[in-house]
Amino acid sequence: MAIARLWTELYRPKTVEGYVFKDSNTRTQVEHWISNGNIPNLLFSGAPGTGKTTLAKILINELQVGMADLLELNASRERGIGVIRDQITRFVSTMPFGDFRIVLLDEADYLTPEAQASLRGVMEQYSDSARFILTCNYPNKIIPALHSRCQRISIERLDEVEFTSRAAEILIHEGVEFEIENLDAVVKLTYPDLRKCINTMQLGSATGQLVVAEENAAVADYRLEAVELFKQKKFAEGRKAITSQFRAEEVEDVFRWFYDNLDLWSTTQEGQDKAIIIIRNGLVNHNSIADAEINLSATLCELTNIDEKG
Repeated sequence: MAIARLWTELYRPKTVEGYVFKDSNTRTQVEHWISNGNIPNLLFSGAPGTGKTTLAKILINELQVGMADLLELNASRERGIGVIRDQITRFVSTMPFGDFRIVLLDEADYLTPEAQASLRGVMEQYSDSARFILTCNYPNKIIPALHSRCQRISIERLDEVEFTSRAAEILIHEGVEFEIENLDAVVKLTYPDLRKCINTMQLGSATGQLVVAEENAAVADYRLEAVELFKQKKFAEGRKAITSQFRAEEVEDVFRWFYDNLDLWSTTQEGQDKAIIIIRNGLVNHNSIADAEINLSATLCELTNIDEKG
């Protein structure tokens, strides 16, 4: 029995031509590196699912770096100084089979400050034979010494129309039937994380038709439930759906979701401006209020009571 391929890998661009660049200067720079057959140390920053790792792998592929010259690590799992000493240093200290070795370090903002300081020294020591590609969600968590040793590229997210269009194209290509309302619900849940959107769609398409929330337990998510409740103006029920099911470690992601879906709180520019300030204040209060649920509830009360008439 054949194992179904993950859509995130099936639809991951493999070449520069297949990658969607929001900035033409970035495309020109990438093409220049490829034509020269060399890259500097790089720091790709941007929101989750916006294509940081994909662009890194395109570069590695286009530069024809062999597997023996590539080390891939995820700092969210291996974040201490030990990974620098025991894996990275050991890898780059041996001679490359090609022109240079590449270390692809995903989510480098999870590295401890001590590990980042150690990595700085490794970058300097092996600058002739190794290149480093770091990806991060929060560049402010990367120490200045690493910023100065890397060329930073900020990966901009797709706008919501492009995001939705890409999701629809995948469903059509896979022969999955879908209602616009269901696709919109998935987009509201996952935007701007295209990877999560694609995963969610694949999980919800086992029957050949896209289903969400209660219709498919694998896709059920309190944010999907909340979106539907907010659309129906059932604000109290929507607040309860979020505050009763969120996990403490994802509070910052929830606030980001609030910000990425401003049209849930208001359809006017003035109302959305108010929403941004409320979200900012809620996020600031998160670090000073002991009970995260109370703070989240208070923020939602303010958001769902914005007067759209100004």
